[in-house]
Order: sequence, then structure tokens, then C-alpha cells
Amino acid sequence: MKPFSVCLAALALSASAIAADDAVLLRNADVYPVTAAEMKNASILIRDGKIAEIGEKIVVSKGMKTVDLKGVRVYPGMIDSGTNLGLTEIGSERVTNDTGEIGEFMPQLKALIAVNPDSATFGVTRVNGITSAMTYPGGGRGGGGGGRGGAAPQFIAGQAAMIHLSGWTWEEMEMVRGAAMQLSFPAIAGRGGRGGGGEEPEGGRGPAPFTEAKRNYDQQIQKINDFFDAARQYQKERTSNAPGFTKDLKMEAMIPVLEQKEPVAIFASQERSIRDAISFVDRQHVKAVIIEPRDLSKVAAELKAHNIPVILGRTEALSQDEDDPYDKEMTLPAEAYKAGVKFAFGTFSNEWSRNLPFNAARAVTFGLPYEEALKAVTINAAEIWGAASMTGSIEKGKWADLIVTDGDPLEVTTQIKAVYIKGKEVPLTNHQIDLYRRYMTRP
Repeated sequence: MKPFSVCLAALALSASAIAADDAVLLRNADVYPVTAAEMKNASILIRDGKIAEIGEKIVVSKGMKTVDLKGVRVYPGMIDSGTNLGLTEIGSERVTNDTGEIGEFMPQLKALIAVNPDSATFGVTRVNGITSAMTYPGGGRGGGGGGRGGAAPQFIAGQAAMIHLSGWTWEEMEMVRGAAMQLSFPAIAGRGGRGGGGEEPEGGRGPAPFTEAKRNYDQQIQKINDFFDAARQYQKERTSNAPGFTKDLKMEAMIPVLEQKEPVAIFASQERSIRDAISFVDRQHVKAVIIEPRDLSKVAAELKAHNIPVILGRTEALSQDEDDPYDKEMTLPAEAYKAGVKFAFGTFSNEWSRNLPFNAARAVTFGLPYEEALKAVTINAAEIWGAASMTGSIEKGKWADLIVTDGDPLEVTTQIKAVYIKGKEVPLTNHQIDLYRRYMTRP
């Protein structure tokens, strides 16, 4: 038994050594926690991937790895609340896109388990300070849009997940598996403009008359309510173990939504759709987040009254309707702030996810207080998606998702010096940088 005891002791010492090696002290930095005042010449102790301590003087054991950050800043990593990261790669190559499955109601689908940890888009996004993101199982645009090849409209695409943007497997990247249930709310198309037009009836006869479009719109909303009502009936039968009860994967996936443990991420941009979405939330007694509400100013008071947060799209985007002012997208964040509506930013484009901080910066130019812009890409997003205990600010006990910069992270000229995800420094390289370096050294 003695050799066995010696082996156990050796293993314990080895484990202790590994744990000690895992710890790192970032010292002499200007720390911007977001939820508290700036701390000059402060230190952050990272242990087991989490923030163990923050302060001016932290006593550590001899030999611990330390990184001197004199003259630079540390911020919490940023969060993009609208992506398909890990699920889509090349838009024109269907085999690289794992979104938009066939079916009107597919709540049992989980975006997380389809995430490709080797996606090239992660590296491109990380180097600009984004450490986590919401990834959705469907595109979401065009409320109630069709599925593949002209299939029936899809309303529920599945469960969106909040993920870290680094990890060997999707299990390592997981933050919140079922962060939200994605619901594309029906819409009646506008008069035209960029991406405008009308409802396209069968047979390609041109835009449908309003009465026909409205009838289809009402029928689709009723279909969504019917599905939720059926899920609630299933919940009752499940609870009472009714005779003949059998499990249904789709209905099982709806239980957390009905219990208000998982919000519904409702894609609704127009005033009519947003108002009807609010009525739907009241009727079904569910938690909700409105995604890309472009007619926000007309419904902001109702959203505030119902305590419904929103995810705003790119401020760099053009206005959608021909009669909209040129700066409509740019002023939406300031309107949400003035109305008291909690909001975060989403780029809704893997290609432009790296520009998340610059979208927040543009909102500042158009009236949003700087502090609110920074919150919208950090703590607000974490709170909306139920991850505030894990990330979104620099606080003891949270994951060490940190970015080291030489200035304001919302400024284009600022350089990201280092990125830490779950306490591990992530190499600041990607496919684009590799190609740049390769061809810069070409003979």
C-alpha cells in the first residue's frame, strides 16, 4: 500500500503545480470594470480561469506568472448579441451553413451543439476585443420567412446559445446553452425602399393587396399562439402525468420558455409587429427580448412599461425605408436610452461582428452617452442573456474575459494588445492576418 500512497501524493503535488501554473497576475494596469469606477495602477489575479482578486496591492506566491501592464488599460471582453458565429462560414456554400432548418416550429434544435470550434470567423472577431457572442440557429430576418427551397415559413428556429469565442469543443465554449428561443414574428412588408416591396403571393403576381397580406399576417400570428397554447396544454398533462401521456421533443423544449426560465428572442422590426409581439408576450406570459426593432421610437414607452429589453442592429447600416432619415439607425440607441429601454448591440453579420465596438461608437456620435455605449457591448448584454454572473464586467468570481488595450476600445485607432478568454491568453492571429504576413514576405 505504501507505493500506492506515494503515487497519490505525487499526483496531488503535480495537480497543485498545475493549479499554480494556471494562475497569473496582471499588474499595474488601468482597470475599467464597467460596473464600477476606473481603478488606476490596479492588479487582477486570475486563477482557474476566473477573476480571483482585484486591487492595488495583491500579495501572491513566489514564482507566480506576472504580466506588467504599465501604461495600458484592461476592459471586460465585449459581447455581440446577434450572430451566427460557428454556424455559418461561406454564404454561397450551403455545406458550410448550418442554419435555417426546415420546419415551422423547431424549438428542439440547439445552436450550441452545431457550433464549429474551428470556424475561421472566431479568430477574425476575437482580435477586435469580442470574447463572447450570441449565436442563433436561424437568420431571423423577414419575420416568418420561408425555409429552404420555398418551404413553409419558419417561426421558431430553435435555441440560441451564448458562447465564448475560443475553445477546443463546443462544450468548452458553452456559456448559456439555451440563452433564448428564436422566434421570427410575422410582418407586413412596407411600401418599398431598400429591401422593401410587398408580400409576394403564390404564382409571382407581384405584391399582395394589403387585405390579403393582413389576412396572412393574422393567420400566422394565430398559428404561433396555437403552438404556444398546445405547449402549455402539454405542460399541464406532463405535470399531472395524464393517462396516455407521451413525451414530445418539441414540446419538452418549450417548457423552460413557459416557465420563464428562457426568454423568447422575437425578431420584429416594424411598429405593427412590435406592438403585436408585446400583446403576444402578455397573452402567453413569457419573457421576451425584441430583436432589431427599427421602429423603436413609436413603441419605446410600451417596451419600457413591459420591461422588455431590445437588441439593436448595426448603426453603420443604411435606413430600410425610403422615407426614413439617413441617420435613423444611428439615433436608435440614444432613443432607447432616453426612453429607459435596456438594450445591447448585435451586428447580425458574421462578416461585420468584428466592428461591434465601432457601431457602439457611432451611437455616441449621435447622442448616446459613452458609458451607456460601453455597457451595451458588455454588462447589458450579459444581463439580458442571463450571463451577468459569468461575464460582462470585471468583478471577482466572473470568468476572466478581458481585453488589454492602449486606449478606448470603441475608438478605431485603439490597438488590442491582448485578449484573455476564461483566463487564457488567446493568440491575436487569424486567417486574414496569416495571409497578410505570408504575402508581405513574398519575394
